[in-house]
Amino acid sequence: MDCLGQRSLSVSLQTWQFRRRKSWFVADKRVVLERKSGFLGLVRPVQGGVPVRSTTSGEVVRAEKEFADEEDFVKGGGGEILYVKMQEMKQMEKQSKLSDKLLPIKTEESVLDLVVIGCGPAGLSLAAESAKNGLSVGLIGPDLPFTNNYGVWEDEFKELGLGKCIEHVWKDTIVYLDSDKPIFIGRAYGRVHRDLLHEELLKRCFQSGVKYLDSKVDKIIESGDGCSLVVCERDTIIPCRLATVASGAASGRLLQYEVGGPRVSVQTAYGVEVEVENNPYDPSLMVFMDYRNPSSFNEVQNPTFLYAMPMSPTRVFFEETCLASKDAMPFDLLKKKLMSRLDAMGIRVLQVHEEEWSYIPVGGSLPNTDQKNLAFGAAASMVHPATGYSVVRSLSEAPKYASVIASILRENPQFKHNSQVGSTLIPSMLAWKALWPQERKRQRAFFLFGLALITQLDIEGIRSFFQIFFRLPTWMWWGFLGSSLSSADLILFAFYMFAIAPNSMRMRLVRHLLSDPSGSIMVKTYLPF
Repeated sequence: MDCLGQRSLSVSLQTWQFRRRKSWFVADKRVVLERKSGFLGLVRPVQGGVPVRSTTSGEVVRAEKEFADEEDFVKGGGGEILYVKMQEMKQMEKQSKLSDKLLPIKTEESVLDLVVIGCGPAGLSLAAESAKNGLSVGLIGPDLPFTNNYGVWEDEFKELGLGKCIEHVWKDTIVYLDSDKPIFIGRAYGRVHRDLLHEELLKRCFQSGVKYLDSKVDKIIESGDGCSLVVCERDTIIPCRLATVASGAASGRLLQYEVGGPRVSVQTAYGVEVEVENNPYDPSLMVFMDYRNPSSFNEVQNPTFLYAMPMSPTRVFFEETCLASKDAMPFDLLKKKLMSRLDAMGIRVLQVHEEEWSYIPVGGSLPNTDQKNLAFGAAASMVHPATGYSVVRSLSEAPKYASVIASILRENPQFKHNSQVGSTLIPSMLAWKALWPQERKRQRAFFLFGLALITQLDIEGIRSFFQIFFRLPTWMWWGFLGSSLSSADLILFAFYMFAIAPNSMRMRLVRHLLSDPSGSIMVKTYLPF
């Protein structure tokens, strides 16, 4: 435990202030970090300078970001932005640079059919699939590696043809709630090899002819002839027929979102991959949730659980996770709780291989579907509101969405403005309708209802909820976790859960439906008129 304690973080952020710019608020505070020696070392703010990448051996980390409004700031990291940027800027030496593999976008070229903004899994997959459909595609965004650890259900990832990108598989997945008797999920779980996934998606982009520009995007404007102009750093302008934003949840500078929607919540998790003594977990089983929390936690609100991937009897990835909260649970608190938990379990840390700071905005408003610019992935609010999962959905929907975009551009060769004539939907409105049909909106409203409930439960409420959840027929909770249940299935899910719940939980569900805004929104979304 001593080696972990030596890497204490001393972090302070000045107050973020928002100033009005036209109809937006812009946070233009810059956060700059300097890292000292050691695996992570001490961290202290430094003023001025330009952003550079961090390294695991020290050096300087600088991060700066503009946000459209306060909710966009929360989506981008809020008060935890320092850690979010540290996670983003990790060095992953085995991942190729996009600029080394893809041909560059040249400003003197003719108008591109599509520009995809953002180079995460969602952006790379959509760019590759769109180019496979015969479109001229440009990919724009900072040339950063995949740094997050992704956990997936093995069967879902294999269905995407990405089984070779899984580095470790557990034959079954277990959950602990309030006793030492585990609940067996009956489903194999995998840890994605970040380097292999990055290389596979990059290969697909190369093979389909995607071109690349390593740059941040400042704004997207519409020219006089109706083309979209993607304005990048150094006044570089890339014209295109359509622009799709896939740059993560904090994309409010490039997209418009519905006004008056639900407030965004946040899932935060602090993880460490470590060598240990006295590991109590079976290496053949992945621990999806362990809510057997030490009495010292005293969790009245926002209880946390342990997520554990035993890579071997002595090497484990542990992650202390707050499933969702209205205000992000600080990483410092999560780290403290994880160390307390490991100590209470008698687990001795011998060596730290990696730290992770996972920050996932969940819920919030949908994009405005009347705008010309499109979105995909987290920018399009595709994160599962109740679980935080999004990668598999983005990868699975990329081929269909790319096909819709290609059809729109082929059938509208003179496509310029996004408009509506009578009752006929045209150009990008058709793409929005394909991404967010009414059926998907019903499903999301149901998940938002569940998200709002989860944020209000204490530890006993959470345990009771999941005891009921895992007593449902397997196809129901498998489908819930994988976003595969139809809106009708979800109603059946709700009735079944209500039927087997104890009276205390039934009363809580009824009160939540009648009193929480998410309940009335769900009912209205389900109504056919």
